[in-house]
Amino acid sequence: MDTMKLLLGATVALLLGALAVSWQGMNTGMKNAPPDEIARIKKQLAELRLENDRLLLEKQLQEHRASAPQIPTAASNAAEIEAMKAQIERGKEAIAELEAEKAKRDAQTDQAEEGLLGQRDLEKGDAELKRARLIAEALLIGRVQEYVEDAQYGGFATFTIVMPEQVQVGTILAIRRKTGILGQLKVSDVTPEGGIANPLPGVAPVQPQPGDELILPPPF
Repeated sequence: MDTMKLLLGATVALLLGALAVSWQGMNTGMKNAPPDEIARIKKQLAELRLENDRLLLEKQLQEHRASAPQIPTAASNAAEIEAMKAQIERGKEAIAELEAEKAKRDAQTDQAEEGLLGQRDLEKGDAELKRARLIAEALLIGRVQEYVEDAQYGGFATFTIVMPEQVQVGTILAIRRKTGILGQLKVSDVTPEGGIANPLPGVAPVQPQPGDELILPPPF
């Protein structure tokens, strides 16, 4: 575009120079020139003016095209359309994945609900089965660290605390081993390092062992 401007400018300059020279010569020899020569010179000057105007108009058009916003070509439109199609396909794939994941979760939920209903039906005729389930599902509150025999006070157990918000002095904890309850302990002291609890009547002759789990007594 800059080269075109330079060429147009040079051509205009040459034409203007030619106009000046022709006009000067015409003024100098106008008195002695024959009428046909004067007519010919005037015709040339008119043609030069027209050519000059045409070149100026062409230059203005070139400058306008350079400053005007570019109109998207067919190739750029096609590229944008393909990009949009690719984005739509990715969206469809993501939706398909979400639907597949939802279907999987729904199937697992249905299976779990069927298993739970079956478990409830079995528990209707088997109280021990229901008791075992409630014990297994009870939240873990702490674990026995050590049990100390004491003839005077009946012994005590130290334990780590897993859920501090559930433990305070006077809390009753059940001793869980696998799916059975061995007995109960009553919390007598709570410290940052753990807790101390005393066995309630009924725990003997089974004694707590390190690793036994402590839970809140389930509602049998």
